[in-house]
Amino acid sequence: MLNQEMANILQSNLNAQFDLCQKLEELADKLPHDVDQQKCLTLARIISPVLKQAHDYEEYTLFPKLREWFGDNVQLMGTLERLRFEHWEDESFADELRESLVGFAGGQDSEMTKSLPYMLRGFFEGLRRHTAFEREHILPILQNTQLQD
Repeated sequence: MLNQEMANILQSNLNAQFDLCQKLEELADKLPHDVDQQKCLTLARIISPVLKQAHDYEEYTLFPKLREWFGDNVQLMGTLERLRFEHWEDESFADELRESLVGFAGGQDSEMTKSLPYMLRGFFEGLRRHTAFEREHILPILQNTQLQD
């Protein structure tokens, strides 16, 4: 796969994560009173698949290719390892957030009314930092390097 194709897929995945963050922020801003329970459940259903698609692509396609191309770049290899650990952390946080959104939408946990806005903000702010880093540092590597299989 040519690196421009890889850049396009990465860009698409970054855009999907950005859109998810926007929707989560809109929800956080409306809590606790002006919340559409169905939108809350919809967000709960899409969090994990959006992350899984992006992370699987990076970890099983993009990162191995970057290791192949730039394996002697110790700094980049360290960055890829850090990003991999951040993926794991984000996915774990997404699972907790999904459960909390479902509980909140179902009215099962009144304490969630207080903590959910903070959970949402913690999640989407961390994800925004992660994706901004990838957009600013990983994407240009693909866009500015003339490499092929």
